[in-house]
Amino acid sequence: MKPMVMHPWDLCETDAIKLQQQLASKVIKQDQFDNIIHVAGVDVAYSKHSNTLVAAVVVMDACSLQVIETVVAEDIVQFPYIPGLFSFRELPPIVKAFKNIKTTPDLVVCDGQGIAHPRRFGLASYLGVLFDIPTIGCGKTKLLGKAEEPGVKRGDCAPLLDNTEMIGNVVRTQDHIKPIYVSIGHRISLLTACEWIVKLAPQYRLPETTRYADQLVRKALATYIKSEESGEWKADY
Repeated sequence: MKPMVMHPWDLCETDAIKLQQQLASKVIKQDQFDNIIHVAGVDVAYSKHSNTLVAAVVVMDACSLQVIETVVAEDIVQFPYIPGLFSFRELPPIVKAFKNIKTTPDLVVCDGQGIAHPRRFGLASYLGVLFDIPTIGCGKTKLLGKAEEPGVKRGDCAPLLDNTEMIGNVVRTQDHIKPIYVSIGHRISLLTACEWIVKLAPQYRLPETTRYADQLVRKALATYIKSEESGEWKADY
């Protein structure tokens, strides 16, 4: 897969914010897709011992949730830690990984926010606009907004509000289990996004796409070994 939108990533904070604001206008908040046959999960993890980060993409069958393909890509952190601008740290290795997948997903679930973001352009929205693909933001924690606690049953949800604007839903994926934060990424409605997240989480709090992608990046970080002779990173798995 190749991005439909391309731009440099080595931007200053001011230019990065301006670019987010510009691209946020391209987000489509309605369902705009055909059949969902393949669904992908995306996650990124950082090494505690270096400036290396690893991105993983897992593609699953949308019905059986069987893994079809996995890709891992590594990179070096090139953008500072600035809240609201994490996409500029994490998208370069994610784009690398997507360029290497052979099975084009019909829907992508990101471990992060979509429009539930100060500029309505979190990682899921950014990725969706870059590749012009339906995406969902599915965060374990809240970036901004307020919400009441949803009901205790699987599928219960409560609106996530930023002042009076609805930017997502707080969704209970399992009975009596801590909820997660779901928001539109791109080319999908909030209702459909929540339905898919519940469907993709048949047993656990997090959707299988996120769980498996998280396992991949953890394994990759644990097995990337720095060669003393060459100073290069190599995978040992």
